[in-house]
Amino acid sequence: MNEQQKSYSNQMNFSLDEPIIYQIQIAGQLSETWTDWVDNLDCQFENHPSGFTITILTGCFDQAGLMGLLRRLYSLGFPLISVNCRHQEQT
Repeated sequence: MNEQQKSYSNQMNFSLDEPIIYQIQIAGQLSETWTDWVDNLDCQFENHPSGFTITILTGCFDQAGLMGLLRRLYSLGFPLISVNCRHQEQT
């Protein structure tokens, strides 16, 4: 990591190995039992005005865990709508 990247990283209080709370939205509905393989993952569902269901997953992950979850969702064929960091809300 170069000095500019370190400076930016320090200003934002982010780290590759520190867990941060993320909210992930995908198109479609996961089975509620799907979340059993991920500890402390909150799974909620909303109906989109267009008529499809959105699954909202909220959990605390480091960068490797987040990428693993996103890859798993991709392999299951769920389109990604958004990934939002909720870190600032917890400080």
